[in-house]
Amino acid sequence: MNNTSKFASKLTRLTLLMVIAFSLMVGGTASAFQDVKGDPEQKAIESLEKRGILKGDPWGYFKPNERIDNASAISLIVSAFDLNLDHLRFVKKPEASDYYSKIKDNAWYAEAFVIAHHHGLDIPKDIDPSTKVTKEQFSHWLFQVLSTKSEFFWTLQYKDIKDDKQINASYMSSIQMLLNAGIVTLDKNKKFNPKQPLTRSETAGMLDQALRIIEATRSVGGNLYDFVLNSEKISGDITKVTISAMAPHPGYGLEVASIVFDGDKAVINYRIKQPEKGKFYPQVITEVKTVTYIPDNYKPVLGEGTK
Repeated sequence: MNNTSKFASKLTRLTLLMVIAFSLMVGGTASAFQDVKGDPEQKAIESLEKRGILKGDPWGYFKPNERIDNASAISLIVSAFDLNLDHLRFVKKPEASDYYSKIKDNAWYAEAFVIAHHHGLDIPKDIDPSTKVTKEQFSHWLFQVLSTKSEFFWTLQYKDIKDDKQINASYMSSIQMLLNAGIVTLDKNKKFNPKQPLTRSETAGMLDQALRIIEATRSVGGNLYDFVLNSEKISGDITKVTISAMAPHPGYGLEVASIVFDGDKAVINYRIKQPEKGKFYPQVITEVKTVTYIPDNYKPVLGEGTK
């Protein structure tokens, strides 16, 4: 081999090593999105990314302002809520073409549509998977999933929506419920903008909030969520501590179960007071509180819920 050939061989190996090194660098940063800083739903996006629900492109970009289509929306719902067909038995394997006229059985999203169908999602038979999903449609699907996955008590409080005449009448109940739960919001003009295509960022925000509600209802806190501890010095040696939480109706209550002094901390454990059986309560989201007092030389810390 002459010197020219040896040089070419070394150059080829060097180029290959550089490509591999670059690939490793890209692979090492792909899990952290590069384009969500400052986005209104940054925390939601990062939370869902850590759970493995959201994925970006190979270079770590999420593209939060990109509009999301029906195929991606249904796939996200199925993934986020861990929907599957484990509880069902079939004579033959179900195919997307059994239920939908525009979805091919070998499409990457076909299985998600089959699963969504068997979980009761109201998906049109002629749905176009490539069409951008609207805010009202995604809200309706989200509520349907939450109704089967969560024990959250939906309120009956009606919200005034300035553009309610634009909302599909069959979706209105779902949207009202999600508005009361804080999963969806109105704009500054009190409009819902039902026909507006959702961005990837907005979808992430709705999904994250819905998952938080499910997790809250499955915790020791039962149907109470958003626990907050506040302290206030009321004298030279006494601190007033207030524990508050949101409840689906005023029948719930809170009380201090115990206080454990650990070093310079006062760990305050709480107990949830359940509604009286057989008594009717208005379905209005309500803040419930309990108060206790500790020496001011201890730092109050929210403990655990006990039964």
